[in-house]
Amino acid sequence: MPKPLHEIPRERPATPLLARASSPAALRRLGEADLETLADALRQYLLYTVGQTGGHFGAGLGVVELTIALHYVFDTPDDRLVWDVGHQAYPHKILTERRELMGTLRQKNGLAAFPRRAESEYDTFGVGHSSTSISAALGMAIAARLQGKERKSVAVIGDGALTAGMAFEALNHASEVDADMLVILNDNDMSISHNVGGLSNYLAKILSSRTYSSMREGSKKVLSRLPGAWEIARRTEEYAKGMLVPGTLFEELGWNYIGPIDGHDLPTLVATLRNMRDMKGPQFLHVVTKKGKGFAPAELDPIGYHAITKLEAPGSAPKKTGGPKYSSVFGQWLCDMAAQDARLLGITPAMKEGSDLVAFSERYPERYFDVAIAEQHAVTLAAGMACEGMKPVVAIYSTFLQRAYDQLIHDVAVQHLDVLFAIDRAGLVGEDGPT
Repeated sequence: MPKPLHEIPRERPATPLLARASSPAALRRLGEADLETLADALRQYLLYTVGQTGGHFGAGLGVVELTIALHYVFDTPDDRLVWDVGHQAYPHKILTERRELMGTLRQKNGLAAFPRRAESEYDTFGVGHSSTSISAALGMAIAARLQGKERKSVAVIGDGALTAGMAFEALNHASEVDADMLVILNDNDMSISHNVGGLSNYLAKILSSRTYSSMREGSKKVLSRLPGAWEIARRTEEYAKGMLVPGTLFEELGWNYIGPIDGHDLPTLVATLRNMRDMKGPQFLHVVTKKGKGFAPAELDPIGYHAITKLEAPGSAPKKTGGPKYSSVFGQWLCDMAAQDARLLGITPAMKEGSDLVAFSERYPERYFDVAIAEQHAVTLAAGMACEGMKPVVAIYSTFLQRAYDQLIHDVAVQHLDVLFAIDRAGLVGEDGPT
């Protein structure tokens, strides 16, 4: 594995292997031995292009190997690949016939900041907001079954997006209809499990192998004839897996859980995805990645390098520093008001840094509530607090408040509850498109 870079390249890197992988079909003609070299080239090109245009940064660097493995194993675009949110989709765009258009990213008439159906047949579902991928991929899987088609449906979702209720609604429904689909959990925060390494990778290969799957199905057919025997065997398998891998929750929801595996280990990724590709029923693969992988500053500060502005030309005059940002003014105001009123509470749906609630969270940790990506819950939580005489302040991006419209009207406004909404990013952000 090459050492991480410390500077974003200003000159376009020479990447002949990346040029050969001009489409997923061309990528699939490469030998497996070429894939790690391709990953290095893709990461260098991604650093260069985002440095020229600005845009989301750390997430894409973290899924380079996963993106290559997915397009290498699955027959995209016939197989459906759905990215959640889309912050991580730049490597996908580069590998799907848009490499030479990356210089137009987030510009008028250029490439969109997120996957967009009108832009490419490889962008199977338009995204921008989180936690929609499993529902969309499930719908595609059901449609394929009704149409008698053998295409695969794959959803890639991050550990943050998985906290939303919509994601679990889809997980629950998929097992109910026994959908043939694959969900890949891209765990880039180590928030679910630290159990990653050689043993875990080895177990993933075993549990996803055709031999294991065939033995499991054969045992099911035999034991199903004996009252209670299959249920005992299933529970025994589940408990044995639970001692070694952290997927009990997903197993209980009816998914066949594999992982966690190293999301930067291409041979393991390819082997595991190949094994899981032809499995029937709901399949769940847990991969652990490092946000900002390959660029040292982003590895050390993944939040600060979530997105970057474009590089200034050498020798150009530095930009004048403007006044304080609106979010900074709000953050200071919230701290000042909290000092005067012990009833004031701060609530955010996973946007502490963006809404500038860092200082408030540090000064008043017992009065600060980050509810994760759960906008509906955030609003009704505030309503409940207000019922008891507290003064909740919900700091939320304008585009995300749309997701809690019913709660805003029904749970807060109709009841005339004292909830303050600090609505951030309410202006025009053309670069990020309609989402």
